[in-house]
Amino acid sequence: MKIGFIGAGSMGSLLVGAFVRAGVMQPDDIVISSRTSSKLTTLADQYPGLQIARSNRDAANGAEYLFLCVKPMDFRCVLDEISSVLTPNQIVISITSPVKISSLEELLPCKIVKIIPSVVNAVGSGASLFMWGSRLTEEDQTTLWNLFSAISQPITILEDEVRVASDLSSCGPAFLACLLEQFIDAAVMSTGMERETATSLACEMMLGTARLMLEEPCSPSELQAKVSVPGGITAAALDVLRKSTRGAFLQVLYTTHQKFADDLDRVDSSLSPRERT
Repeated sequence: MKIGFIGAGSMGSLLVGAFVRAGVMQPDDIVISSRTSSKLTTLADQYPGLQIARSNRDAANGAEYLFLCVKPMDFRCVLDEISSVLTPNQIVISITSPVKISSLEELLPCKIVKIIPSVVNAVGSGASLFMWGSRLTEEDQTTLWNLFSAISQPITILEDEVRVASDLSSCGPAFLACLLEQFIDAAVMSTGMERETATSLACEMMLGTARLMLEEPCSPSELQAKVSVPGGITAAALDVLRKSTRGAFLQVLYTTHQKFADDLDRVDSSLSPRERT
């Protein structure tokens, strides 16, 4: 089997490593291309047997599965380069949310699926967001689902939901890390606690909180009620926290959605049929 990757940036490299460590891909099956040769060399050193393609066409040619791990505005160039070597039986996996499935199906002859990973997939955790193209068979869908199940919890969403779903699943780790960093900073500044100790405590808390909410299960409001009692320390602190952060995430989502809308317009224009060469 040949599995192609175009793009060896943060997410392309993350997926290669996660799939290999999970045992669902062998380095000998992987062929990868990138504009940055140093990233390819690093991956080849980490995973002996992994093959470096001379071009994007070489990575795409004959690949049973082809992962497109490139920036939205790079798609036009990449698609123009690889479209002539793709066949109807191949499956192209796009991990780039502003690139529409309909655009890819119009420009490429093969089967298309959009799957948005998360940085936490690197440790076999978190979700992966699935949006199916029209040409995939039920067998194709099952195979892809099982592949990503080895590194994540696959969840099917509507393509119209990709922005808010990505906010929760893919951007969410950065948002929570930002809040956690402020929590750790406050502990260090207010008490003199060693940063390493505060960080360990905060990370264990975060991991345990997620497990409790998923495994018990327990909703966010139920968890707050479990920890706090009326008139207690936690209740008083939660009141301060709610007042300080009220509306913050609405502003966060407004920002991400506006940026996504801008990106969508730019990508649609770049992939417009009138620009075909």
